[in-house]
Amino acid sequence: MADRILGSVNSAIPRSLSEQARWQAGVITRKRALDGGVSLDALRWKIKSSAWRQVYPGVYVTFTGPLTRDAQLWAAVLAAGPGAQLSHETAAEIHGLTDRRSPIIHVTIPANRRVQPPRGVAIHLSSHLATGWRFARGIPPHTFVDETIIDLVDAATLRDDVVAYVTGAFARNVTSEERLRKEIAARKRLRWRDDLDEIVPQAAGGTHSVLEYRYDRDVERAHGLPAASKQVLFTKPDGTKGRRDRSYEKYGLIVELDGKRYHPEERRRLDRDRDNDATATIGSTLRYDWDDVTRNSCASAAQVYAALTRRGYTGRFTLCSPTCGARGLPPRAMASRAGGSCRA
Repeated sequence: MADRILGSVNSAIPRSLSEQARWQAGVITRKRALDGGVSLDALRWKIKSSAWRQVYPGVYVTFTGPLTRDAQLWAAVLAAGPGAQLSHETAAEIHGLTDRRSPIIHVTIPANRRVQPPRGVAIHLSSHLATGWRFARGIPPHTFVDETIIDLVDAATLRDDVVAYVTGAFARNVTSEERLRKEIAARKRLRWRDDLDEIVPQAAGGTHSVLEYRYDRDVERAHGLPAASKQVLFTKPDGTKGRRDRSYEKYGLIVELDGKRYHPEERRRLDRDRDNDATATIGSTLRYDWDDVTRNSCASAAQVYAALTRRGYTGRFTLCSPTCGARGLPPRAMASRAGGSCRA
């Protein structure tokens, strides 16, 4: 890519400008080109001859062929002007907080500026944007990872999305409770602040997805079940390491949580191998999906309770509400229900 860029610009523009184009994925601004020694006539000729192409007003790519993702990001942030940084879903892409590429490029600018959003770009305003940091060459300016997480949280309209952003960041090991709390404290206005006081410690303690959060809250705590160990490391038969979602080690019971809507055959085989290994070494496995934890949380709690009591647990089961779905199920019925699903 760099060779293609340089091949089209080296003979026509000063070396310093060609170097800047190289580190900006082949993107250059009109102002920088003119300041760097390209005459207005030369600039017009490059556009007319299609040697350069305009991406946004005053922003050009200096190569032919399709735009790369890096060129798209550089063009958007340069079009937004001084102090602009990639943010929100786009910064999440850069930090590896998500595996999905947002069709809209998100850019945040200082609150004292106004910019007409270019096509395909969303402009956000921020009064706390850190603009003094010098990014490494080749890296477009973007918000730091903790800023990005809280930006996404602040823009969220659903609580489950808030949980997903925070737990996902801890699952990918890109933040810490201390750093995230510091960023939260720095925001004068922040949606979901009270919710974050409860969500962040849970995520830091090993709750690494929305489904796990809902299990801990709606199945386990709501029904007075003992707290399971989270993200328990184990060694697979082939010597590699894995993690068990929830483990009641004292009672030889594993709970695995599967939030995927579809379960490919390869995934089924891996899950079966993990369940079989758990049965051979620790005990039994209960496996729950999204509906089990959200729509049928009471029945799932009764099932876990039954499995635990059959393994020596003597605590009491708590009805989560007057309309709890487990009301009227005696321990024997719970045990009977558990016996059919437990992978012993």
